[in-house]
Amino acid sequence: MPSLSVDGYPLSYAEAGSGPPVVMIHGTLGDQRSWSAQMVPFGDRYHAMALSMRHCWPGRWEDGGDFTIARHTADVAGFIKALGAGKVRLVGHSRGGHIAFRVAQHHPDLLAALVLVEPGGELDASLGGAPPAGKQASAFGKAAALIAEGKVEEGLTVVAEHTGGPGAWQKRSEARKTVNRDNATTLLGQINEQRKPYAKAEAMAIRTPTLLIGGDQSQPQFGRILDALEGTIPRATRVTIPKAAHSVQADNPPAFNEAVLAFLAGV
Repeated sequence: MPSLSVDGYPLSYAEAGSGPPVVMIHGTLGDQRSWSAQMVPFGDRYHAMALSMRHCWPGRWEDGGDFTIARHTADVAGFIKALGAGKVRLVGHSRGGHIAFRVAQHHPDLLAALVLVEPGGELDASLGGAPPAGKQASAFGKAAALIAEGKVEEGLTVVAEHTGGPGAWQKRSEARKTVNRDNATTLLGQINEQRKPYAKAEAMAIRTPTLLIGGDQSQPQFGRILDALEGTIPRATRVTIPKAAHSVQADNPPAFNEAVLAFLAGV
């Protein structure tokens, strides 16, 4: 698989098609395979690239303290610059949506369009302060402790149910479970990722045309974040995908792909 070196680290990615670049960033416990249902449809119109973030499959987690939001934001910006293809259309899911938000915040000159798919994180007081501060950190900390003890399935179940509700792990396809298992130890780094909550001033400063996407069956915390960003990012529009929970792009690929491609065609 192809890769580009960013600050001495090879970032692997999957690619399809040619044309204007579309870069996709996966969420927690994911990798480039998280976008498998998007590669062909997006590749029909664009140069579609799905990144595996630093330390995610095919890489592996190693102690070193660089599994942070700031490091991954810098990696995405460095990847875009290394492409040398001008501005990109950036798509991020969950934790990857948070990273995409930070790229738009700090590197707006690199983006032609932004798609945030149920971006993860929390809101600061200027945006209402919900979900409750520390709720995700507590769940992910519990999961990481289980994974560190070798109880991988138990830890992955905790994460799945935090983002997808009761029984979410059992409902996942075997292919998706494999991706999660391959990236389970990255959670040991993520619990120290130094993720800041979203702030109103930050969201108001994003001028990139933005599409916000949620699933109609998702957990309430993701809807609260989307509500706050929709009312604050100046050039934001929003779409709700039917028959989809938090993993929107995997739960209903036809509807998701249609919505994203329609948005990108108009920017």
